[in-house]
Amino acid sequence: MNQKPSTLPPRPVPLAIIGGGAAGMFAAVAAAERGLDCLLFERKARLGAKMLMTANGRCNFTKDISPERMLEDVGEPVASFARKALMECPPAKIAAGFKSLGVRIKRMTDGRLFPASEKAADIVHAFGDLLRDREVPLLTNCPVTGIRPTKEGFLVATRGFTVSAESVLIATGGVSFPKTGSVGDGQNFARELGLRVEPLRAGLTGYEMRPPRVARYENALVRVRMDGVVACEYRGEVEFERWGVTGAAVYNCQRWVTRHGKGSYELELEFGGERLILRNPVARPVKEAIVTIGGVSLAEIDPRTMESRKVPGLFFAGEVMDIDGPTGGYNLSLAFSTARLAVTTLCSRRRR
Repeated sequence: MNQKPSTLPPRPVPLAIIGGGAAGMFAAVAAAERGLDCLLFERKARLGAKMLMTANGRCNFTKDISPERMLEDVGEPVASFARKALMECPPAKIAAGFKSLGVRIKRMTDGRLFPASEKAADIVHAFGDLLRDREVPLLTNCPVTGIRPTKEGFLVATRGFTVSAESVLIATGGVSFPKTGSVGDGQNFARELGLRVEPLRAGLTGYEMRPPRVARYENALVRVRMDGVVACEYRGEVEFERWGVTGAAVYNCQRWVTRHGKGSYELELEFGGERLILRNPVARPVKEAIVTIGGVSLAEIDPRTMESRKVPGLFFAGEVMDIDGPTGGYNLSLAFSTARLAVTTLCSRRRR
């Protein structure tokens, strides 16, 4: 039996989420659980493409530490900005949420949390299953080409059509691994809307060098020295590859240098009874980095709500903003918590 087409007038979707990565999927799940209708746009053919790569495909989605400790490890200026988000959605709540979705969890000795299978697909599928069950509409293979404020909210344009939305959440990530869809769309939208965007730089990436050998060390020590003084140090994995040096300890030092370093410095590595000093080493490019440092300026966003200070109804979550943390579950925690805060803000306003 043929159904008659609906005669109801079109109405704006309450929330348009742009970006189907970690922050976007988490926001859509949070909206679905609260009964907030939303529409999720993703430029690639599937959700969570970059998330599937995290921790070499194992997906270290958070760390079993207090939110206070996580904020301390993240450091300024990110810690002050992300405090409310992380306190309201701490690592324990993130882990409990995935357990409620049927994901079994494995804890490493240092507190890092993974799906028990050590397969990132389990996390992405958990998101997908809930969004399917809640009948959340997903527009994949659908890049957004522009966002324009209107009296009623926003017009969200794609190549083929335009959608009216009461509010918009931009969660498009950074610019690393562009093949996954992280190509700077959100930062471009922010600029077009008059918001300041901080320069985009590589975070958590390795250094180019001629390695002494191809080898891996589990408990190495890496320091950054500036003017002969130790500015920061991290202990952890160091791996020498044919093109240079990587590993968690190296990544975290590189992030610190990019965030806080000024002028010349030395990278001192101690591994397997050996010591190696690199003077002003060259970091790998941002397209190969684990995270992007830079993005929408934190001064443009209210940390209590994740809403733009200049454009009411426009929200941000995750790496599209100038937020990042060390390797080890911090960056996904920041993505999840900021996404949840944005959705919580919207839901509380609609109840008034």
